[in-house]
Amino acid sequence: MRREPQKEKCHEVDVREALAARIAAPRRPSQAQRRYLERGLTQTGGKLPLFDRNGREVSRKTIESCVAQGWATPWVHNPIKPDWLVCRLTEAGYRVLGGEPPS
Repeated sequence: MRREPQKEKCHEVDVREALAARIAAPRRPSQAQRRYLERGLTQTGGKLPLFDRNGREVSRKTIESCVAQGWATPWVHNPIKPDWLVCRLTEAGYRVLGGEPPS
């Protein structure tokens, strides 16, 4: 039995509308991203940590995803450990946490 073309078209429109709404909606950080970003709120210049509160290295995936979202930006190149990604909060990073960037 064949489907009615109108139903397929209606479903496609619904999917496109839902996808467009999802893309347009502001992203919120995951718990891991939020923990990482919140640490920058109390640091001079919004410097973000390389290690979590338990002394473990922050996941590079977490750092890179925050940079991709525009919440963090690479800041300083570390010549001793060039593979470390030292970042700081951006204005968008402060705002996604509910704060205002320092003036």
